[in-house]
Amino acid sequence: MRFLIFLLLPFSLMAQNKETPDQLYGELFTDVQQSGIFPDSKTFVDAIPRRAPADILHDYQAIRSNPAIRFSLERFVEENFHLPLKPISDYESSEPDVVNHINRLWHVLHRKADSAAQGSSLLPLPQSYIVPGGRFREVYYWDSYFTMLGLRESAEDSSIEHMVQNFAWLIDTYGHIPNGNRSYYLSRSQPPFFSLMVELLAGIRGDRIYTDYLPQLRKEWAYWMDSTAPTRHLVHLRDGSVLNRYWDQLDAPRQESWMEDVKTASLFEPGTRPRIYRELRSAAESGWDFSSRWFRDGKSLETIHTTELVPVDLNCLLVHLEQTIAKGLRLKSFNDTARRFESLAAARIKAIRKYCWSPQQGWFMDFDLRLNRAGHVPTLAGMYPFFLGVAEKRQMRAAKKLLQTQFLKPGGVVTTLRYTNEQWDAPNGWAPLQWITVAGLERYGEKALARNIAGRWVALNLRVYRQTGKLTEKYDVVNANRPGGGGEYPAQDGFGWTNGVLLALMKKYNLK
Repeated sequence: MRFLIFLLLPFSLMAQNKETPDQLYGELFTDVQQSGIFPDSKTFVDAIPRRAPADILHDYQAIRSNPAIRFSLERFVEENFHLPLKPISDYESSEPDVVNHINRLWHVLHRKADSAAQGSSLLPLPQSYIVPGGRFREVYYWDSYFTMLGLRESAEDSSIEHMVQNFAWLIDTYGHIPNGNRSYYLSRSQPPFFSLMVELLAGIRGDRIYTDYLPQLRKEWAYWMDSTAPTRHLVHLRDGSVLNRYWDQLDAPRQESWMEDVKTASLFEPGTRPRIYRELRSAAESGWDFSSRWFRDGKSLETIHTTELVPVDLNCLLVHLEQTIAKGLRLKSFNDTARRFESLAAARIKAIRKYCWSPQQGWFMDFDLRLNRAGHVPTLAGMYPFFLGVAEKRQMRAAKKLLQTQFLKPGGVVTTLRYTNEQWDAPNGWAPLQWITVAGLERYGEKALARNIAGRWVALNLRVYRQTGKLTEKYDVVNANRPGGGGEYPAQDGFGWTNGVLLALMKKYNLK
């Protein structure tokens, strides 16, 4: 542990003074969010003020306190803010060829480098980027890796490079990659895929990419490993092993899902609500918001306990990060430090195998800190050890059996085995988890099953596209005639990572 501390770069949350909507607008923010004038809590926090926020708030307070004025909150907001436009990714196509459709869609989802706007929650980025689509008007961290898989197949190499440059800039500017480029996302990150993005770009531009981005890779690692940070990502286990968890540094309602979080927390005593808010936020950091994976009873959001779990997927991603840092150090001939990072990765692999493998289930699980044991309900997060080479070969035999008998459905693989009406549960399938599963199977020699799953997923995507002219965020893999559902918002179209994984799988297996 001593050399781990030695390796930590001088680290602090270097966030610029970027105020969030609740800080800028105070009681106006609260009044708008609880009024329900916008069905989606994200609408107001993405709005851009027409004048100085302080002046808007001053006028709001003055008007509200004047009984002689007949006041309309909705009209006041419309007069003082530019509201987000209807998503331009609400885009249908009569193009029969889905590859041509996606190649056109990249331009619809493309955003130019941003310019700063006073009072906007948007964190301006120096290079162009691709957004997911729908209500997601900004770049998202882990989504972007899977989008890049498709950009590679479309020969959009410069787009990939620009997005990696943006993420490096975010690390240099804020000390980490936030959930998305919005001020209200700065309190958390998302699954750390930056090292995989660097690896992807290195496959295009060459190994110099590993050394070019080595400073940012090390800062990313420092963010997750800093034991003094308010994020508290670090977990020390009884045998001295060091692993990580998801943890948002704030314990208030998510501004972009304010009404939903307040409703959930209202079921608890006031003193308990901050803990619930943090658990909700930490689940959002995982990207799986929400799933029975995070529920103590496996059924209801009210039992969420994200921070009591050591997620198997997060720790596998950190293995890859440590290995990628070591590779960059080797290329620069910093061999002693490279060996230390290789040792860190090896120790993490050993701990994942010890704490997250369930011999009873034959599957990798999240580790429950309170119960001091691996969980008992399998999810597709258990495929990350195969995707990233953490699992032993013998473990694939058991995992393959469970995958075939429980997870495999007509449209691909299902996210979990629980039906809860949460979007990261059955019957939904998601593009990133299809890719991780297929790639993990390929890595361990299970090529036939990998191709089978890829074929089912591609067929489902193409069937829905031919029926609707759209590619969507998620799909019902159990009943191909139903759209994917559940969650806090309607299903979104576009859709970045669906496009990316579909193109990559079609190319890999020559599927049409």
